[in-house]
Amino acid sequence: MRTLLKPTRGVLALLCLMYFITYIDRVNFATAAIDIQPEFDLSNTQLGFIFSAFNYSYFFFQIIGGWIGDRFGPRKTLFACGAVWAVATILTGAAGGITSLMLIRILLGLGEGATFPTATLAMQNWVERGKRGFAQGLTHSFARLGNAITPPVVAFLMVTLTWRGSFVVLGCMSLVWVLVWVWYYRDDPKDHPDITPEELAVLPEPRRGPRPQVPWGPLAKRIWPVTLTYFFYGWCLAIYLSWLPLFFKKSYDLDLKQSAIFSFGVFLAGVIGDSIGGIASDHVLRRTGNIRFARLSVILIGFVGALLSLVPMLFTRDLTIVGLCLSAGFFFFELIIGPIWSIPMDIAPKYSGTAAGMMNSGSALAAAVSLPISGYLIDLTGSRVLPFTMLIGILAIGAIAAFAMHPEIPFEEEDLDGKHALTREPSDAATV
Repeated sequence: MRTLLKPTRGVLALLCLMYFITYIDRVNFATAAIDIQPEFDLSNTQLGFIFSAFNYSYFFFQIIGGWIGDRFGPRKTLFACGAVWAVATILTGAAGGITSLMLIRILLGLGEGATFPTATLAMQNWVERGKRGFAQGLTHSFARLGNAITPPVVAFLMVTLTWRGSFVVLGCMSLVWVLVWVWYYRDDPKDHPDITPEELAVLPEPRRGPRPQVPWGPLAKRIWPVTLTYFFYGWCLAIYLSWLPLFFKKSYDLDLKQSAIFSFGVFLAGVIGDSIGGIASDHVLRRTGNIRFARLSVILIGFVGALLSLVPMLFTRDLTIVGLCLSAGFFFFELIIGPIWSIPMDIAPKYSGTAAGMMNSGSALAAAVSLPISGYLIDLTGSRVLPFTMLIGILAIGAIAAFAMHPEIPFEEEDLDGKHALTREPSDAATV
C-alpha cells in the first residue's frame, strides 16, 4: 500500500474496506437465517429479536464509543473494535440456539458500536474540509457494496461450507483488516512515514495536547435533531438489511440463489445512492457556499424520493415491479448518508467522534425497535410486504424532522471559566 497510494488515499481506502467488512459481518445473518430459522425452529418474532440484539449493544456503544474514539484516537479504538467484531463473527458459527445467537449478536454490536463514529474522527484528520460529503458517501457506498455482495457470497459459502463455516471465513477476513489498520494508520497525519507536505497543506490541523472534556448536555442539545432524523433513516435501513432475503424467498417462493440475486440488485442501488449523495452535497456546497442548503436539499430528495418509490407496492405484488420499487427506494434514501454523516463534522469538529456517535444512536435505536415489531407483524398478519409499505409513513416523518437540523450553526459550548465561546473551524464554505 505504501508504494501504490498516497497516505491520504490509503487511509480512505482502509476506511472504505472497514465499512465494507463491517456490513458483511452485520448483515450476513439475514441470508444465513434462511437455514438458521428452520434449524432452530424460530418464529419471525424470535428472529426479529435476534436481528435486533445486535442493536442493543450497538446503540449503547454509539455515544460511549464515540467518546472512546475521541479519547484514545482512531488507531487504538478501531484495532480493539475490529478484534471484537471479528471474534464475534467467528463465534456465530458455533451458536447452539436462540440464547447463544442473541449473546453473540450483542457481542458483535459491541465491537461495531464505536466504528463509524471513530471513522468519522479519522476522516476529520485525514480528509480535507471541502471533501467531507464525498468521503462519507464513498465509505458508506462500500458499506452498501458489502450489503450487495453478502447475499450471493453467503449463499455460496452456505452451499460449500454450511452456514456455520460461512461465519468462520468472514470473521477471519475481518482479522486481516485489523492487522493492516494498526500497521498503516496514524492518528496524526504528520506521523505517517510517507506523508507529503502537499498533502499536509490541505488537511485540517489535528487536535493536540490533552483531550478536552466533552460538554455532554450542550452537545446533545445541538445534535438531537440530527439524531431524530437519522432515527427514521435507520428504521428503513434495518428493515431492508434484515428482512429482504427472507422477503424474496418466502413471498415469491424463490430458492436461495434467486433470493440472493434479487437482494444483490436492491442493495447495489444503494451503492450508487451513497456515492451520488455525497458528491451532490459537496457540489451544491461549492456552488452556493450554503452548508444547510447543501446538506438538507439532498437529504430531503432522499426521503421524498424513497417514499414515492415505495407507493406502487401498495397496489401490486408483481415480482419485477416490487424489485424495482425496493431498488429505487433504497437508492433514494441512501442519498441521505453522505450529507447527514457530514453534519456532525460541520457542527462540532472538535467532538466529531462523540457527535457522530450521538447521531448514529438514533439509527441503532430505530433498528432495536423496528425489527421485533416487524417480526411480530409478520407472524400476526402473514404479510412480509407490510414492514416495507409501513416505511412510506416513516419516510414522510423523517422528511419533516430534517428541517430541524442546522449544520450551518457551529457548536457553542461553555468554557472552563463559565463564559461562552464558539468552537469554530473554518467551514467548507470558506474553503471552496
